[in-house]
Amino acid sequence: MTRIYYGAHHPFKPHRMQVTHQLILGYELHKKMSCYKPHKASESELKKFHTEEYIDFLLKICPENMDSMREEMSNHNVGKIGENDCPVFDGIFPYCQILAGGSIDGAYRLIDGSADIAINWSGGFHHSRADEASGFCYINDAVLAIIEMLKFYPRVLYIDIDVHHGDGVEEAFWATDRVMTVSFHKYDGIFFPQTGDIVDIGEGSGKYTSINVPLHDGMDDSSYEQVFKPIMRAIMGTYDPKCIVLQCGADSLAGDRLGPWNLSVKAHGDCVDFMKSFNVPMLVVGGGGYVIRNVSRCWAWETAVVTGTEVPNDLPWTDYWDYFAPSYQLHADLRSKGAPYIKNRNTAQYLDGIRKQVFENLRRLQGAPSVQMQEVPPPMYTDLDSEDEDKLTDDQKRVLQLERSVEHPAEYFSTP
Repeated sequence: MTRIYYGAHHPFKPHRMQVTHQLILGYELHKKMSCYKPHKASESELKKFHTEEYIDFLLKICPENMDSMREEMSNHNVGKIGENDCPVFDGIFPYCQILAGGSIDGAYRLIDGSADIAINWSGGFHHSRADEASGFCYINDAVLAIIEMLKFYPRVLYIDIDVHHGDGVEEAFWATDRVMTVSFHKYDGIFFPQTGDIVDIGEGSGKYTSINVPLHDGMDDSSYEQVFKPIMRAIMGTYDPKCIVLQCGADSLAGDRLGPWNLSVKAHGDCVDFMKSFNVPMLVVGGGGYVIRNVSRCWAWETAVVTGTEVPNDLPWTDYWDYFAPSYQLHADLRSKGAPYIKNRNTAQYLDGIRKQVFENLRRLQGAPSVQMQEVPPPMYTDLDSEDEDKLTDDQKRVLQLERSVEHPAEYFSTP
């Protein structure tokens, strides 16, 4: 997966996962967790959210046949390397299978009680729609994980601390009250993906369960804490989620190539620590982040936070030691040499207004929605929908029937 190549000038570098992995091993954090190899999500698993036409397209497309599939590429928002945010490259479908499988597996570790927190740093691709790629994202692993969670949990909370709005996840659950989406992001109507205004609150039964916290350039640690903690405390008290998905996009850090904020690794990790304190089953996934050394610092630190491990500020030696010059420290100045500090344009008055509007929307929600649920045995790694029902055992047929009986008619929503 770390060998996937979006192109020489593309800001997204999957190699960041290898650097993160090395830091986690160097700090010996793997000894504090149970580590699993993810399964490859099957076609039928991916089609629980994505359209059949789109998945079939991802199966077929490759650099060799692009010229004969130009219309399909345009329909699904992908293009050639160097010409599109979502380029076609060798191994695109297995890549999607692995990152989605990691988040689905994490969801089931929470469901069967074998973990209270699961991590998939290779996940968090929050922009993808049901039928198209968007913003470097081909498969929406967070949506796929939440769909599995909804079979067992009455309410799921999705939180997004990426600098970009979590538009794909919000759109998927726009019209259901069984999922609340909360996104803290830069918004000015121009910054990608040009969505996520505070007035966007969901519709139908999902009205007031889409929470957007639009912020300006220069967000710093103190300002972020002033909105994140009070808003999330109020949401936890009002919505009472039974499971959480926390997207930890690292492009909200200072010095990012695409994000104009000033957050430190410590402040970013404080969001994870705060949500951990509620003791609700939680899936933690990655997301954006376009300076490899800072992404890996951030996710290594947050792995330490999740596992409750104290780690030294001096980084362990890895094969990528030179990436972290000149400080070689975990908590360092994240900006490139000579890069200016971005002025914080989030005034106290503006942040106070944002908090008050969110609190008012939560008041209108009138408490946590309820839904009748049945307990369903988790079908670990067995995608029953993809099997011939005549060949299933009696137990498998029972699980499949129960799964179908608890699926909510508004589990997810996709615009035409």
